[in-house]
Amino acid sequence: MTTERLDQPRDLRRSLRPHYDPEAFGRLSERIARFLGTARFLVYMTVFVAVWIIWNVLAPGGLRFDPYPFIFLTLMLSLQASYAAPLILLAQNRQDDRDRVQYEHDRRTAERNRADLEYLTREIAGLRLALNEMTTRDYLRSELQRLGEELREQR
Repeated sequence: MTTERLDQPRDLRRSLRPHYDPEAFGRLSERIARFLGTARFLVYMTVFVAVWIIWNVLAPGGLRFDPYPFIFLTLMLSLQASYAAPLILLAQNRQDDRDRVQYEHDRRTAERNRADLEYLTREIAGLRLALNEMTTRDYLRSELQRLGEELREQR
């Protein structure tokens, strides 16, 4: 049994599997899914199918390549759908991952904001209590007047 040494680089191995960047593939799938969900795609697909059917119905016999049941057209549309569905799911999964990260960030921010708000609430309550113990100008004036009157009475 050989163990890999961490102080030395690994030997380069050749692989028969093709290498692809999952992030780049994910971005491409999102772009395709975004395009498949547009009105432009629906118009293009409608025009394509209409031209296909019109050609195979009205063209001279020798130029028709997909007669009436349009089996080749059905095969093409099925192939397109079989690629579109997984690409759309992949794009949705990536969006779900982004939403999950954003939700976690929002939750932490909300917790921080709540802690700050509770701290400020306690500080304001402390200031109110301290202000209640402070002498106000009117109270001081009335007390001085009362003391002045007492002094005058004692004379």
